[in-house]
Amino acid sequence: MSTGAGDAELEQILDGIGPRLRRLRRDRGLTLEALAAATGISVSTLSRVESGRRRPTLDLLIPLARAHHVALDQLVAAPASGDPRVHLRPVHKGRGSVLVPLTQYPGRVQVFKQVLAHREPELVTHEGYEWLYVLAGRLRLVLGARDFTLRPGEVAEFDTTEPHWFGPADASAVEILHLFGPRGTSPRSAPGRPPRTLPHLTP
Repeated sequence: MSTGAGDAELEQILDGIGPRLRRLRRDRGLTLEALAAATGISVSTLSRVESGRRRPTLDLLIPLARAHHVALDQLVAAPASGDPRVHLRPVHKGRGSVLVPLTQYPGRVQVFKQVLAHREPELVTHEGYEWLYVLAGRLRLVLGARDFTLRPGEVAEFDTTEPHWFGPADASAVEILHLFGPRGTSPRSAPGRPPRTLPHLTP
């Protein structure tokens, strides 16, 4: 049996990965040097993959997906054309938490619906900007030394370079909409960088 059609489809998929990676990197405002530092992949290898001069392999795609905060299948397979609907694929996390991606294109803003089960606070920092909207339950948000409790209908937004953590305010799970806007990995002191935005809580 001929495999010509399958081979052609595979070639088409592989040919689309490089341009998709380049668009994603540029949308996030990353240089090849910054992405190389984040992934451990050399600048020359990244350039060759983006230009199609090197075939991407799993050992390259996995760190790239992690660095861009996207699922691996978003790098490999383009969404079906002509259908704007997002096919929801819940991801079950440990201890009863569930993550549902609501956007299918890697880009400037990623949107998730999350159900967060009880967990111990652990402050983290990373590049980006986040918006949280509480759907059900009570959300505890810790920003540095400040501690907030949000109820259904309340919103918070904050710069993720500030130490932060969020999760249920009590023993019950909390359901939220979570928007993450990557900002790239330019240094904090870089000229022209927007000033840090303090959290805004709705009344």
